[in-house]
Amino acid sequence: MASVMDSVNQLTELVGQNRMELLLFRLSGLRQRYGINVFKVKEVLICPKLTVMPRLHQFVVGIAHIRGNTISVIDLAYAVGGKPTTDFEKSYIIIAEYNRSTHAFLVSSVERILNMNWGKIMPPPKGAGHSNYMTAVTEIDNELVEILDVEKILDEISPTKTAVSQEVMDKAAQAGKKLGEHVKVLVADDSKVAIKQVERAMTEIGVDVIKASDGKEAYDILRELAAKGPIQQSVALVISDVEMPEMDGYTLCASIRNDPALKDLYVILHTSLSGVFNQNMVSKAGANDFIPKFNPDELATAVEKGIHTLEQGISGADCIMKGGFSK
Repeated sequence: MASVMDSVNQLTELVGQNRMELLLFRLSGLRQRYGINVFKVKEVLICPKLTVMPRLHQFVVGIAHIRGNTISVIDLAYAVGGKPTTDFEKSYIIIAEYNRSTHAFLVSSVERILNMNWGKIMPPPKGAGHSNYMTAVTEIDNELVEILDVEKILDEISPTKTAVSQEVMDKAAQAGKKLGEHVKVLVADDSKVAIKQVERAMTEIGVDVIKASDGKEAYDILRELAAKGPIQQSVALVISDVEMPEMDGYTLCASIRNDPALKDLYVILHTSLSGVFNQNMVSKAGANDFIPKFNPDELATAVEKGIHTLEQGISGADCIMKGGFSK
């Protein structure tokens, strides 16, 4: 128990410091280096024997049986546009948790872990287009490292349900009417797929969306709106991813709480990260709620809860989350 708590304490020290740990790896047939947030990684193994099953998606090379669990193995090289991996015996799998489920990603090699500042991790170049799989880039050892939009890859393999149930939709829409006809939320996420998912859910419950591709852009937008008048007149609440270039969601939330013009905003952290570490981090950062990606009903319910709180005249600063998940 002591060792677990030590790990939690070490990881929560990153909150508000805008830092993350990046696991570097390479893919078969591609010269590019890639990275993944260590918070998502459960373990790295030499590729085990795979069971091939009929009707698997073309990017899924087989099924691995690991510690009593059956996990689909995704060929990342093939998924991002390279050639299919053929030498499994010399490959590795990165087992990671995304969006409430565990996945194994086939890679050719795993290099090392680096502790980095999110400020050194930048959005993809604007000319990269919408078809690329980059969610961010950084430079390490004078070489470009690409951080993959894994949510986009997973959505292509198994599209996520985005429709809100009628019961939840009616309840959330009714709550929104109490604040006026045009409730707006600011959504910050570096994944194009995630932004679209949230936007669809919000549209269904009658909420307008202001979009930001990272925490820094979100904070700049909020500061600009606050300069025009009380922030609550422009934005009802904020829905933010955690992993984002330049400024992560924890730092965005902490910055909002430390800004007199923004501190009363209601903030929901919406992330593919989950587990005990986040329960501690969310409370420390000063968020009002934490919703693991992606369940449209849960997100809509969380927004309805936030709107109801504001309708009662309670500010975000007065109802900061003290631990646990939204119900």
